[in-house]
Amino acid sequence: MAVIYLTHPVFGDKVATSDLEAEYDLRNGWSRVTASAEDAPGEDAEVNSLLAAARAARRRRAPAQEG
Repeated sequence: MAVIYLTHPVFGDKVATSDLEAEYDLRNGWSRVTASAEDAPGEDAEVNSLLAAARAARRRRAPAQEG
């Protein structure tokens, strides 16, 4: 699966998940964002912390009661 970062002056940032989606967006005013190697470690750490928080929240939820 492709992960293509795009930005737009009005709509902000988005991630396209396919080359076709990115091509369509580029024709409609979006610009491709290229991340430097320096950005990747911080971004991965942020994503990992969000995933860890989501997993912890799932574990804290009470199991559904059947009835």
